[in-house]
Amino acid sequence: MPEGHTLYRLAREQSTLFAGRPVHVTSPQGRFEAGAALLDGRVLDEVFSYGKHLFARFGGDHLHVHLGLYGTYLTGSGTPPQALGALRMRWEADGPDGDGVWTDLRGPTACEVLPAPEVATILDRLGPDPLRPRADGGRAHRRIAGSRTAVGALLMDQSVLAGVGNVYRAELLFRHRVSPFRPGRAVDEALWAQMWADLVTLLRSGVRMGRIVTTRPEDRTRRGGAVRREDAHYVYRRTGLPCRICGTGIRTEVMVGRNLYWCPTCQAV
Repeated sequence: MPEGHTLYRLAREQSTLFAGRPVHVTSPQGRFEAGAALLDGRVLDEVFSYGKHLFARFGGDHLHVHLGLYGTYLTGSGTPPQALGALRMRWEADGPDGDGVWTDLRGPTACEVLPAPEVATILDRLGPDPLRPRADGGRAHRRIAGSRTAVGALLMDQSVLAGVGNVYRAELLFRHRVSPFRPGRAVDEALWAQMWADLVTLLRSGVRMGRIVTTRPEDRTRRGGAVRREDAHYVYRRTGLPCRICGTGIRTEVMVGRNLYWCPTCQAV
């Protein structure tokens, strides 16, 4: 599932290409036909993300998209390709340089038009997003510190913290040597302050790079040049491989429906 940095980049891209212009909105698949008709030809005011949610504002109406596990956007310029298959929604407009631009959405969990009060309801039930200006990390800690639930599960709860997914969960916990099985109430305020600051840095790096890289240069097998995929993470998808710090085999098991990765030595309970 795309994590918060991906949605932030999508919002920025769509704002650059479409904001301030009338947008031709269609639903070749037909499943979003009524919503597309409501938005078609209207001027897009802005696109913004919050956590894993994407919102496009057309006057008093908002297009709400959640990509889920399988949703994807494909964007291009010029004449769009022939609409085939399960193409939920297509946008077309005159781009900022006068050329035509388009974007196609396939496979989202949610694609719906909402009035402003319903958008507010969605936002109110989400935890702080580390990519939002002046986000309050303390609000997340109050939820974490008051829970006996394992911190590895709490980090995946979007009502606690918005935008963090499986990769950032595993990597953040490793970077701070925190067992994913530690109860939330055992994460003190000082430790969380360090984790929150690190999370803000990692997500901003993800926005800048367009990918998740969590390893420090000194912990990679190759220290110069672009970071290779096999050097990008400490524990995520490294089951059985030696820990970059201590050499212990990385372990995995399912937690809240997703594969959890950790080092049993560096992250001992």
